[in-house]
Amino acid sequence: MTRYKKYNHNDDSEVLQFYLGNRDMTVILGIDPGSRITGYGIVSNNGHKLNYLGSGCIQTNVKYFPGRLKLIYAGISKIITQFQPNCIAVEQVFIAKNADSALKLGHARGVVIVAAINLDLPIFEYTARQVKQTVVGIGSADKIQVQHMVRSLLNLSYNNIQADSADALAIAITHCYFSQNHYSR
Repeated sequence: MTRYKKYNHNDDSEVLQFYLGNRDMTVILGIDPGSRITGYGIVSNNGHKLNYLGSGCIQTNVKYFPGRLKLIYAGISKIITQFQPNCIAVEQVFIAKNADSALKLGHARGVVIVAAINLDLPIFEYTARQVKQTVVGIGSADKIQVQHMVRSLLNLSYNNIQADSADALAIAITHCYFSQNHYSR
């Protein structure tokens, strides 16, 4: 399996090629949007087993806010092209104490959604509470608990998954859970 890395769209790992060639699997791109750091995580699911395909962060070290949005859009578009997910799962906006932060987060989410829509991908949204409840079993879990459970659920033996990437993987795992329960009824 590929290890955690910063975003690199030139990764042609054998694992990725196997999953892209096996379309009986559902490939889910989970995204934890942010105006400075946008985490992403890709998992595949064949209905019985989750598999880790990759994760990372798009870091926008640009002061000009529209420039950050452009970097997020370009990064997400490249990830979608590389991993060819069947769908996108993204965290819903929460009500923040700081209105400016909430607006910037909303813009970042909007850019992610536009990138997915431009490639005709379905988008699913989950609240932070739904994600924590699904992955950890407690809707008020902290980031460390989420990271631990993501590593456990995906059989990742290393500890260097950043919080934003772990959150994105948790969002993808949540979509796996909700989509299986929806389709099994």
